[in-house]
Amino acid sequence: MYKIGFRTETNQNKQNDSTVVHKNTESARKSLVDVYFPDRHLTCSYYNDKFDLKLGDIVYVDGKLEGLRGRVTDINYTFKIKLSDYKRVISVADTGVTGEIFMAGSHFIANKPDVLPFEKVITWFKAPSENEEFVSSTDNEKFLLEDLKGLKISNSTADLGHDYYMENRVIYIEIKDGNVRAIVNGGKPYEVEFNYRNGEISGLVCNCYCTGTCKHEFATLLQLRETLRLIDKEYGDKFYTDYLAVINKGVFFEFVIDNKSNGSFKLT
Repeated sequence: MYKIGFRTETNQNKQNDSTVVHKNTESARKSLVDVYFPDRHLTCSYYNDKFDLKLGDIVYVDGKLEGLRGRVTDINYTFKIKLSDYKRVISVADTGVTGEIFMAGSHFIANKPDVLPFEKVITWFKAPSENEEFVSSTDNEKFLLEDLKGLKISNSTADLGHDYYMENRVIYIEIKDGNVRAIVNGGKPYEVEFNYRNGEISGLVCNCYCTGTCKHEFATLLQLRETLRLIDKEYGDKFYTDYLAVINKGVFFEFVIDNKSNGSFKLT
């Protein structure tokens, strides 16, 4: 059995919000920060009066770059600016992780809901959204995860989904009380949802808005099947609970370990 006891320190005070880490403005420290946006290879300055920011924090801003993920690269506490000249930092991602994590091939896994919950991980990839309404519907198709021949999908889409799976683009999966949510990197993060009970899949949907089964969904199913097989082989009944979180190893190191100046982990 290979496992990691892991802890990183975070200065963000979390509240019960599904997409954004809020911080009491009483503990915030006013600052002028430089934020680097990797998708645009661009660094811009922003005013911050809501968060006690640290170098390396993942943030989202308002203005022309709203919705893009950025990292804080410089912080200045001594300044005098005209507020109308600056846009603001509006949210900070929660990258603090504490708990026990196990190895499973190309991914890490956790069986405690407070280690890598979806509500935490999704903040690493997308800005908080407010007042957005979504409608979805499925045809109630059901099939076994171990027999994906029962899935209605074109050969070309299945091939693309298999490529995504082989390229480790399925970066996160969470099973919670039979409900599954996943994040797939398809140029931008796509969210896949379905039900998984007694080995059976139903209610499969993705927010790429394709009709029918898409490559993101198929890649997620392949990754979930591989991970569950690894768990059964390496951990057996000792690991099974009503909860499972699966995260790509590279993503974990990029967001949880990089840019951290303290914290520890132990291999056993």
